[in-house]
Amino acid sequence: MKEIKNDERLNKLNHSCAHLLAQAIKHLYPNAKFWVGPVIEEGFYYDIDLGDEVIKEEDLPRIEKEMKKISKDGKRIVRHEISKVEAEEMFHDDPYKMDLISRMEDGTISCYTQGDFTDLCRGPHVETVKELKHFKLLKFSGAYWKGDSKNKMLQRVYGICFDTPEDLEEHLQMLEEAKQRDHRKIGKDLELFMTDDLVGRGLPMFLPNGYIIWQELENYIKEKERKLGYLHVMTPCVGNVELYKTSGHWDHYKENMFPAMEVDGEAFVLRPMNCPHHMMIYANKLHSYRDLPIRIGEIAHDFRYEASGALKGIERGRHFCQNDAHLFVTPEQMKQEFKNVVDLIFDVYKDFGITDYRCVLSLRDPEDKEKYHQDDEMWEHAENGLREVLKDLGIEYTEEIGEAAFYGPKLDVNVKPAVGNEYTLSTCQLDFCLPAKFDLKYIDKDGVKKTPIVLHRAILGSLDRFMAYILEETKGVLPLWLAPVQVNIIPVNNEYHLEYANEIKEILELADIRVTLDNREEKLSYKMRESQTKKIPYTLILGDKEKEEGLVSYRLHGSNETTTVSKDEFLIMIKFLVMTKGQMEYKSK
Repeated sequence: MKEIKNDERLNKLNHSCAHLLAQAIKHLYPNAKFWVGPVIEEGFYYDIDLGDEVIKEEDLPRIEKEMKKISKDGKRIVRHEISKVEAEEMFHDDPYKMDLISRMEDGTISCYTQGDFTDLCRGPHVETVKELKHFKLLKFSGAYWKGDSKNKMLQRVYGICFDTPEDLEEHLQMLEEAKQRDHRKIGKDLELFMTDDLVGRGLPMFLPNGYIIWQELENYIKEKERKLGYLHVMTPCVGNVELYKTSGHWDHYKENMFPAMEVDGEAFVLRPMNCPHHMMIYANKLHSYRDLPIRIGEIAHDFRYEASGALKGIERGRHFCQNDAHLFVTPEQMKQEFKNVVDLIFDVYKDFGITDYRCVLSLRDPEDKEKYHQDDEMWEHAENGLREVLKDLGIEYTEEIGEAAFYGPKLDVNVKPAVGNEYTLSTCQLDFCLPAKFDLKYIDKDGVKKTPIVLHRAILGSLDRFMAYILEETKGVLPLWLAPVQVNIIPVNNEYHLEYANEIKEILELADIRVTLDNREEKLSYKMRESQTKKIPYTLILGDKEKEEGLVSYRLHGSNETTTVSKDEFLIMIKFLVMTKGQMEYKSK
């Protein structure tokens, strides 16, 4: 999609179109009052107070019609500069504009007039409203004034504007594509997960089909880690506040944590991450240098108090499960262990066909004295060490200031998903800070106690976000090994073919294939369409010929071609494709 905010012409168009929207709403709703109407990456929006009136879906075409009427009138858009006193006189009956004016410095204030509508604005704008021809109102939602839930709920209307009808149509098609790919829609359609405000916002619940995918991802990454010498543990979802004071999270991360709970004179908190627990596991006994590296892994439940506006299905929630691990290494082992982590990341990406990503070296902001642990020498050593490792590994990367963890720099691997903006999927963080805070030691070969270095790493990131990413990349058409239902069996006629269908179902179940049997009294064509809608990889159609000759006829998802093979051949094929995750071509004998 085009980046509206960073394109000078599109920025100006959408800024002006926000005022056109406000003018049209003022015509249709004379008592309307307006807060702000900024340009955003997806176009523009305006926050509006309509009193007791509510904008509904069916109202958007009516507002668009009024916008087009104003546009055809062709009024010039004129900039005025007025004093703060004049601005207060002009908007004295509008509490939202008065609030904006009160926070402006003394001096001239700019506003723009188009016909019968004037609004505060820095600009710039197009010359006339006639230039605003190709626009579309996209959606509406509620938005608290100033983003504060204690304030009044305003109505927010979103829109987009382009120079040509072709650009607008192309953008709308991309929005429709994004809508079809949105993991929240896919999750609902395929019954993978759900949320309910009674449980709590940002607290998704995985339904049976979704939990199968979740378990497959867990088994997949754990198997890879075990082969690399990882030791998996399980730790509590809560911890004593003193644990987080020791780690530094209480000082540097408290605003992202849930409030502490007082129990029996102790304060506990839901954990936002797992490193303090893993530090304590390492500290459980004294280690020799011969024990290192020690790789502690966990699929861990974590909780972070994300802003309500940032919540997005299972991509960003207040509860999620990290594919987390902490590697305790000597200085001599650090480079090789870091390389092994990077190799694992890209091995996983190869398995899932992930190619659109970039590597980012996330560094601290030296000016930020609150977010980061204060130890200039440690930071310089850690950041230079990570640069050296990345250079030696030949990894291309960009540097971003202010994106480090509070305890150390990190390599982030950011993906560009099919829907929305880039985000971090995998990470590996270098830490000299926490091992010292927890007084972790190992006995070196010279008999001296030394402090290990810790690598924090997450390969899938959180299983929840990784699942959201894969759902959107595949539009929910998951690879066979990951699909919650791998085979759907449809008997042509229950009276004559159901017994054979049950026989095939039992054979597949004994081979650990996830299979369903559709024995409803519905038309065959209806059941076939529904099997496609559910995005099941293989649909078996069993009729007279299949029953009499011990065959199965199958269709792949998205195909109209039917292939007939023996039941033994199908079993061998399906087991092979699951075992190899479809990465090897199956060749029949």
